[in-house]
Amino acid sequence: MWWTRLKALIVKELLAVLRDPKGRMILIGPPILQLFIFSYAATLEVRNVDLMVLNRDSGHWGQELVERIQGSPTFRSISFADNQVAVHDAIESEAVIAAVSIGADFSRNIEAATPADLQIILDGRRSNASQIVAGYLNEIAGRLAAETPSGKRAAAQTVQTVPRNWFNANLTYQWFMVPNLIASIALLIGLIVTALSIARERELGTFDQLMVSPLRNHEILIGKLVPPMMIGLFHITVYVLAAVFFFQIPLRGSLFLLYGSGIFYLASVAGVGLFISALSMTQQQAILGAFLFMVPALLLSGFATPIENMPQWLQPITIVNPLRYFLVIVKGVFLKDIPVEEVVRQTVPLVLISIATLGAAAWLFRRRLE
Repeated sequence: MWWTRLKALIVKELLAVLRDPKGRMILIGPPILQLFIFSYAATLEVRNVDLMVLNRDSGHWGQELVERIQGSPTFRSISFADNQVAVHDAIESEAVIAAVSIGADFSRNIEAATPADLQIILDGRRSNASQIVAGYLNEIAGRLAAETPSGKRAAAQTVQTVPRNWFNANLTYQWFMVPNLIASIALLIGLIVTALSIARERELGTFDQLMVSPLRNHEILIGKLVPPMMIGLFHITVYVLAAVFFFQIPLRGSLFLLYGSGIFYLASVAGVGLFISALSMTQQQAILGAFLFMVPALLLSGFATPIENMPQWLQPITIVNPLRYFLVIVKGVFLKDIPVEEVVRQTVPLVLISIATLGAAAWLFRRRLE
């Protein structure tokens, strides 16, 4: 029976991956370790900043600004400069990431509600961190200006804005990072395990034995497809449990929708892996091919930077990236109760990618048999 043959191939593939104790440790240990390391290390938050202050104002408000900067938890150390040359040297040597230069008439101008001389000098070599630090300093200076007598008088005539963050009220970075890692590490594991599948058969010399077996071509592909998907679902389950019980991330959506879309996501990833494996003659080629796909997939998924911020000519390439769609689903299931319609809308491209990649892998597999 076809089911008996297929079951035997699936068991064989699982044993090939899990039989070696070192292989089991590599497959299970590092992905879980990556989840915990990246959740804390891979952050865009800027903390423990070294700052320099050049205060040429002898008035009250200049000193008040310095004290507020010193009291901010963002800044680790505050050094003081006597002249502009010291500021230049500190920025150039990367001793500090930013410097604040307070003009001699800062207190008098801010009391008179006239433009005050406050300059922020940033290290443009660290552009992202510099922009965030500038935002912190602007916020401190803005609050100081609002508390001066002239600022209080002007506040009655201006519109007050009160920010409110939906879905992540405290802007906890793990709430953003961990759902992203669930999808990204599942991509890594599924792609590597699948890419090594056929290449390993060729290196071990068992590929010809597989060809003369009673298994048909589509049965071989299904047998190669199912084990990586099972391993991927196992990792997704571990990550979901860690996210909920360790990182205390709320799970507001449906697990059924998450796993339903996750099956098609893993199928699309396995399809890419099988295509790479069918192209490769050795496991080394398969690993290189997997990383050749994985790095652009991570960069073009919206993981770190929004797709809308990418150049217009680059955005259409992201349409064929399965990680792009599953990231939306994972974050939606965790941080808000994403509606079924949205899950379906994001899952349909995954289905199409699965069909295309598995079809291409099957075609290439048949070509290699001729």
